[in-house]
Amino acid sequence: MKMKISKKAFAGAVLAGGIACMLSLAMGGELQASSFQDAPSAPVYAPQNAAPAQGQPPAAQLTPQQLQELVAPIALYPDALVAQILAASVYPTQIVEAERFLQQNSNLTGKDLGAAVDQQDWDPSVKALTQFPSVLANMDKNLNWTSELGDANANQAAAVMDAVQFMRHKAQSAGNLKTTPQQTVTEQGPDVEIQPADPQIVYVPTYDPALIYGYPVGLWPGFYPWWGSGAYLSFGVGFGIGPFFGFGWGWNAWGFDWYHHGLLYGGGRYAYNSRAFYNRNAYFNGGYRGGFRGGAPYARGDRGARGFASQGARGGARPGAFGGVTRGGDARGEAARGRASFGGGGGFRGGGGGARGGGGRH
Repeated sequence: MKMKISKKAFAGAVLAGGIACMLSLAMGGELQASSFQDAPSAPVYAPQNAAPAQGQPPAAQLTPQQLQELVAPIALYPDALVAQILAASVYPTQIVEAERFLQQNSNLTGKDLGAAVDQQDWDPSVKALTQFPSVLANMDKNLNWTSELGDANANQAAAVMDAVQFMRHKAQSAGNLKTTPQQTVTEQGPDVEIQPADPQIVYVPTYDPALIYGYPVGLWPGFYPWWGSGAYLSFGVGFGIGPFFGFGWGWNAWGFDWYHHGLLYGGGRYAYNSRAFYNRNAYFNGGYRGGFRGGAPYARGDRGARGFASQGARGGARPGAFGGVTRGGDARGEAARGRASFGGGGGFRGGGGGARGGGGRH
């Protein structure tokens, strides 16, 4: 028996099906859009010398002379230690935390200290500086200077590295930078590299920038030196770094690709975690120094909008400077052109040598 369907009924059925199909597509699209909106965003890491985000004022640029004054107290340190200091200076609040941690856990040494530090949520560079308690303590005491160094390194990384090399050449020309039983000084093309003579022990030099460089170098405004007058290059107690080799942030993970102006960590370019940054005004005005995680409005993170204060705000640092003598006397503490210089006296442990580069300077 054949069923007869009127043209009117057939048209109604087609119309109903079309409406159902359109509703299904609309709901599916809505669900798909919702799933995209709910997806977690991937971490964003700021490259070295990153441009300011849209809408932010450009960072204040320091002159070569200002940069030379800024790096003068640390330019003659071993390469890996300079790399750690430059990277960690971007995180002044973490410097404060790490220094308080060492004060509160002064009984920890060696691997026990490394294991405790490894559990903290600090940047690897800050963790690395716990191997050198006097260096970390003096960065904490000179927080304004430390933060200015961080500003310069975040905004003018290549120029900061050039300033370090400029000061090394000046000290070398003055006859005050040479190989000693504590460190080796080598020239690789236009670059001067400094490495520990003993890959197990790092000596932090003490010197007066006004004398060591062959001409009177002015100190950064507000930076009060602890070294005595007439202090040429000398060394205090060595820092034993062997117990920290097993941690990814240890000595041998750090270095420079001087030729390509790269600060290196773990065999590649070091990247600042942009999620940890906040505006410098929050740091300076937040009262963070009230204590260890002292309840400041911005209790964690560091300044991502770096260098926005006027250069007249430099200065005001508290007394203190770098030195090789550890707190309490505790001794916790090759490159050719286009190749990298890592800590440990000429090799990146576990990484098969330094990271190689090619091409010209960037």
